[in-house]
Amino acid sequence: MWTNSKEEIIEGILRHGPDILENCVAGPDFDEYLERIKTEHLSYPIPKKQLETSNWLIPESYKTMDIEKFIIDQTPIENQQRSLKELELYKKYGMIDVLKTMKYIVDTLRKHNILWGVGRGSSVASYVLHILGVHKIDSVKYNIPISEFFKGEHDG
Repeated sequence: MWTNSKEEIIEGILRHGPDILENCVAGPDFDEYLERIKTEHLSYPIPKKQLETSNWLIPESYKTMDIEKFIIDQTPIENQQRSLKELELYKKYGMIDVLKTMKYIVDTLRKHNILWGVGRGSSVASYVLHILGVHKIDSVKYNIPISEFFKGEHDG
């Protein structure tokens, strides 16, 4: 997932030091992190509340595309409910721009005949990423719940 749970942030700090927070996107308990940093007088960087995508270097045509419409148009009718559920989660976590960026990356890899992996880790639980071509694992076919990607945030 793209947000970090409290446990993941603590593990990251222990492994890599507090500077890792500069690269974290805090989950729903963002305010709890801020309060702890203040009350314990920690000189930690503050994790981001959401992804900062405005400075990502992707072509304007990808930044302005209607990625949700694209995904639904590419999804077989029998799986559209799954795509719609996932898109709601991507919106909830402010990750629609991530999908646009992934589309750009996949298109660029294809254009230059560069191979990439079949799929890896929890990303294979996202049917939307399958539709975009990020991986080749059909999570609907193999009954992999989206909660494997969104760390238990949704029942699939």
